[in-house]
Amino acid sequence: MKLEDRVAIVTGGSSGIGRGVAIELAQEGAHVSIADVQEEPKRGKYHDQDLVTTTGAEVDAAGRRSLFVRTDMGDNGAVSKLVEQTISEFGRLDVIVNNAGIHIPGDSQSLSVADWDRVVGVNLRGLFLLTKFAVPHLRRSPAGRIINIASVHAFHGGGGPAYAPAKAAVVNLTRDTAVEVAADGVTVNAICPGYIETPIQDYLTEEEIKAAMEKTPLPRLGLPSDIGRACVFFASDDAEWITGTALPVDGGWLAPIV
Repeated sequence: MKLEDRVAIVTGGSSGIGRGVAIELAQEGAHVSIADVQEEPKRGKYHDQDLVTTTGAEVDAAGRRSLFVRTDMGDNGAVSKLVEQTISEFGRLDVIVNNAGIHIPGDSQSLSVADWDRVVGVNLRGLFLLTKFAVPHLRRSPAGRIINIASVHAFHGGGGPAYAPAKAAVVNLTRDTAVEVAADGVTVNAICPGYIETPIQDYLTEEEIKAAMEKTPLPRLGLPSDIGRACVFFASDDAEWITGTALPVDGGWLAPIV
């Protein structure tokens, strides 16, 4: 196993990409602290309609230990408590996966200031908070890893005035943090998913999903496990000399010149 007995925090871990990441990490030997606003998995109208088990149950089934911590990533105290409870339960911290994110559709005229603040608060500020509270522990790990989940929308417009700019900032914060903690042997990398089959896609129409499929060169849409496998790589010793990168995992979405 690539991650035998390492301890990871996965935010937004109850559903979607976070659930896929947590399960893949556990299958490679990691114990996982699952942070989310609810423990039950979300069920979408297009994807994950029939999920029954919690992420924790799946981690346990893989023979690893799990911990669920109810966490609002926009709340300083809640994020600090998440790290404290993880250390109390497992005695160490090796990997954080900053996955929690939300999307509220709208443009500059229709999106309220409160909703803009909420999207940026979860997608960027929450990532900074977990990094801030986790770094002292990661510096003590022989294999400290920070993995930030950004998006292909980090590289072009069209994702709205809050979501896309926040994800672009995640890529830049990844680079900045990588420089900050490099001397301690901690690596920091971002993963930029394309269309992944999760309940977050519920705001789209069937026609928009078909269009996304047509824009993806490889002949299928992405799965949470695709992002999970990329996280396993970045968390493992195989990636110990890779830091400050932003890896698209998008079925080739960004490849064409359009």
